[in-house]
Amino acid sequence: MESLEAELARARDLDVSDLADAIESIGFECTRCGACCTSDSDDPHTATVFPDEVRELQATTDYDWRDVARPMPYGLSEDPDGPEGETFEWALETDACGDCTFYEEREGEGRCTVHDDRPLICETYPFSVALGGTSQPMGEAVDEAGMVRAHECEGLGRDISRADAEALARALKERAIRELEEAIGVRDNYDPVEAGPGEVVVYDSEGPKSADGRPR
Repeated sequence: MESLEAELARARDLDVSDLADAIESIGFECTRCGACCTSDSDDPHTATVFPDEVRELQATTDYDWRDVARPMPYGLSEDPDGPEGETFEWALETDACGDCTFYEEREGEGRCTVHDDRPLICETYPFSVALGGTSQPMGEAVDEAGMVRAHECEGLGRDISRADAEALARALKERAIRELEEAIGVRDNYDPVEAGPGEVVVYDSEGPKSADGRPR
């Protein structure tokens, strides 16, 4: 099995022009349908966000950590007073309907209220890079070209300009690098902390944290 460091080296060697070629061949234009920002039936919207991205959104919105991000739900159990247990990484916070807290709809079109500061996973959707240590959006890929995978989105197959394809490719490369750096940080800074009753411990690249983002 390839090490995370070897995958990181491959991510850093990704050619932006090749990624842009792949994106162009698949085609994409955002239709502002909101599907990637809203809940899927009974499953709340889940988008991974890095710790520094949480802080950037805090600075932009003047929100508390818990207003921006929630512990990734995988591995947690539901207590009558809320989730408890241990998990890895953070997901963007959701509203009562399970939609991204930064999503709003106006006149039938979806809108991200922090669009200029949105996390890399949002900036690059519906694409991902097929490296073992990088995350893939929920669901199987519906199209692929080279190392680029495209996931379900009604905007796929539409014409995209070269400039937009290259901008998306640069963000996709940055995301692949950042995801692997985060995975290495989680591994290297993992320091087990016991979660008490009704408590959540989140392990990210900076070490264990409480659900409100404070170090444990």
